[in-house]
Amino acid sequence: MQIKDFRIGGNLKELTEHRTVVLPVACYETTINQNIHGHIPLHWHDELQFVRVVQGEAEFQINEEKLVVRQGEGVFINSGCLHMAEDRNASGCVYICLNVSPDFVVSRELYAAYVAPYIQATNLPYLYIDPNQAWGVNILDALVNIHQWIQTQPPYFELNMTMQLAFIWKNLILNGFQLQYDQVEALKNERMKQMLSWIDNHYAEKIALNDIARAGQLSRSECCRYFKRMLHTTPLNYVTDYRLQKSAVLLQRADSSITEVAYQVGFNSTSYFIEKFRKAMKMTPLAYRKSKMDARS
Repeated sequence: MQIKDFRIGGNLKELTEHRTVVLPVACYETTINQNIHGHIPLHWHDELQFVRVVQGEAEFQINEEKLVVRQGEGVFINSGCLHMAEDRNASGCVYICLNVSPDFVVSRELYAAYVAPYIQATNLPYLYIDPNQAWGVNILDALVNIHQWIQTQPPYFELNMTMQLAFIWKNLILNGFQLQYDQVEALKNERMKQMLSWIDNHYAEKIALNDIARAGQLSRSECCRYFKRMLHTTPLNYVTDYRLQKSAVLLQRADSSITEVAYQVGFNSTSYFIEKFRKAMKMTPLAYRKSKMDARS
């Protein structure tokens, strides 16, 4: 089952519950361009995430770094890291996504030694999973197995899953990373989350650069440097893009006019909203609404 409408809370933490009936695990197939936003929006979650691309290619952004992942390749995204994904070259990218609680990959007695150091490390936001390496093949094949077991639920599949999760984690840490914890880097990530959280709570209001900087306890110039480094944009351009994302959701409902949608997401001019929407989406808000309505009929 694909999650097409990511529910994201006020601090951009994903609210989707990642679990089977009894296990803190979720594994599903995602077609990026079928998401309600047309891409996987910026978010984070406590769960570890493993991805295997099964069709096309995607560009992932994890914290401030970008990575292209092609068919047959994968990526591990660490707990708490901001990330998003976009289809690349209109490839119709489809990937298998496994989310699992860090508490569940090994037994409680082994957590402190084999899991905690890895999720606390600031130099391991993600790891490219190489299909040309034995450890990479092991992880990628295990993702397919877990996805199939959750779909078909054969006898004892949950026991098989727990063994495969430990196997995945063992192959990941056998790489012998030199783990580092940089308190300054950890603080930067936390301040970025605070600013994004503030924007999420106030995007419908009038927003100035000072407001965003204050939310991250930064100067205006430092705030701009954070956004340029981590999101490759300016704070106010991010606000505009975020408002457009929110408008795309509202436009799929028939109960608000284009002007009402514009004001609901923080634009104070309908013409300016239409101009920005057309530039970002390559169509007007009205044409976008009609395309979504036609797709449902």
